[in-house]
Amino acid sequence: MNVLIFVFIFLLGCIIGSFLNVVIYRFNTGKTMVNGRSICMTCNRTLRWFELIPILSYVMQSGKCLRCKEIISYQYPIVEFIGGLTFVLVAYHFMPFLLFSSSVYLFLVTFFVFIFSILIVISVYDFRHKIIPDKLVYVFSFLAFASIFINHTSFGALFILPTFSYLIAGPLLALPFAILWLVSGGRWMGLGDAKLMLGLGWILGIYLGLSAIILAFWIGSIVSLSVMFLSKKQLNGAEGKINMKTEIPFAPFLILGTFIAFLFSLDIFSLSSYFHF
Repeated sequence: MNVLIFVFIFLLGCIIGSFLNVVIYRFNTGKTMVNGRSICMTCNRTLRWFELIPILSYVMQSGKCLRCKEIISYQYPIVEFIGGLTFVLVAYHFMPFLLFSSSVYLFLVTFFVFIFSILIVISVYDFRHKIIPDKLVYVFSFLAFASIFINHTSFGALFILPTFSYLIAGPLLALPFAILWLVSGGRWMGLGDAKLMLGLGWILGIYLGLSAIILAFWIGSIVSLSVMFLSKKQLNGAEGKINMKTEIPFAPFLILGTFIAFLFSLDIFSLSSYFHF
């Protein structure tokens, strides 16, 4: 029975992921998010319903438009899958609350999948355009600040007064990013990363937030070095398009690190106690 429930949650997440793709492509273009039929970006043909089934349509069409045969961006199925996976992982994370109260469980899952859906849009948008939209990050920061008044770590009252450490977590963790932006004139770090870290700090708290930052640097370094190596290898030793001076968005790594720290309550500093010699 639980398997069927999570399958449904995954499918729902994929559908939301499909909508997130619309938001990503239409944001700051002047186009409305909710009205207007989906079209092929190349031939402008209105897509039919069977071309809009998350993931499945992409696979059945071999990743091409049925009319003009133009290749469809792999972003579509990836974001749809990430949406489904995010919904499942958040729903599973809060499963203990289902035994405590089904209404509390539904509230927590709905609230946090909404937050992480916004973060998916921010992540992909930053990856595509190398900028974090202020409108999205302000909405996220507002919801993140609201989250410190929600008890999502233990059973009991749903709404609580936050501790001082949670109140200052956002500004405290955002400050180093803001300083890096100020000192470097935006060359080392964008101001958008500092704004994003404000909300991420409120969601995680100080220690989990620091863990998320460390994870982000680790993951970002591994991915960046791997891409640089593969890029140069494919060009047979010639200088690749990606090098040490290439601008690589950091927000996706921050968000991934946050998601991991959130799901597993990963405190890297407490883990060090297991490695005494």
